[in-house]
Amino acid sequence: MGRKPFPKGETSQLHTVLLGWYAQHQRDLPWRKTRDPYAILVAEVMLQQTQVERVVPKYQEFLERFPSFEALAEAPRAEVIRRWAPLGYNLRAVRLHEAARQVAAQFGGRLPSGLEDLRRLKGLGPYTAAAVACFAFGQDVAVVDTNVRRVLSRILAGVAPLPEREVQAKAEAMLPKGRASAWNQALMDLGATVCLARWPRCPVCPVRQLCKAAPLLSKGEGRVAEVRSEYLTKREPPFKGSSRYYRGRVVEALRRLADGEAMTLKALGAAIKPEACEGEFPWLLSLVRKLEADGLVKLTGDAGLDASRLRVSLPWEALAHRVR
Repeated sequence: MGRKPFPKGETSQLHTVLLGWYAQHQRDLPWRKTRDPYAILVAEVMLQQTQVERVVPKYQEFLERFPSFEALAEAPRAEVIRRWAPLGYNLRAVRLHEAARQVAAQFGGRLPSGLEDLRRLKGLGPYTAAAVACFAFGQDVAVVDTNVRRVLSRILAGVAPLPEREVQAKAEAMLPKGRASAWNQALMDLGATVCLARWPRCPVCPVRQLCKAAPLLSKGEGRVAEVRSEYLTKREPPFKGSSRYYRGRVVEALRRLADGEAMTLKALGAAIKPEACEGEFPWLLSLVRKLEADGLVKLTGDAGLDASRLRVSLPWEALAHRVR
């Protein structure tokens, strides 16, 4: 048996209440003050897996150096990777750089507005494409991130999270025509400031009277743990010592080099793992080759002769890419 649809009258009431709340309590974020597709794409890529407060200063700095798709496309990749610090997840910088070059080469430096065209750009997944279509081009598209998924699940189903596909379908069905941008961002802000994962602030929530989870959460004095919700923070594997940890250390070590400078694999090993010995060169070489495949580093030398003498650098190009 399928779930009962949310009543139309309550959907309309939800729109009125939440949009009214958003008009008064929306977060003051720089990317909400522009409709420039490039600036919005930069923000959306930076916001992937990174907290808003860390993104704000880097976003403004990045746009000052690379103010357009053309400026970003013409820059050497190494500089883009350097300018990305300290956001982490450096592969995002590579993907954004590739997308900029694709837009410059195929679309004359103007981002296409069609959702399907956006999805065909390198590095743009369904979520990012939807966010740009909605926030830059004003399209009535559902933008479902972690906060939106949590808020809609609680409102519509209680404390048991809805399947991702079901949340997406309901998010699309509930869009207020012509106000999708404000609606999506209202849901995001509610999830980020009120409908929190571990400690939801139900007493101050503007939609608590329409939320199926609110009565259950209230019984636990706001503690999601009391009602065994799936929204509890999952236990993550240790970051230090992981492959991602050392990937980040490699890129950070190379960022400190002068333009076009390289370091030997041996020196790199000593920089990122001082206790490393020659027996770990195969591990380090494998790590570096994966980074090279991702476009984050450049490896030179003949591995068949002496792996320790291989040289590693950021991917500086002989000449900056030119938009034609």
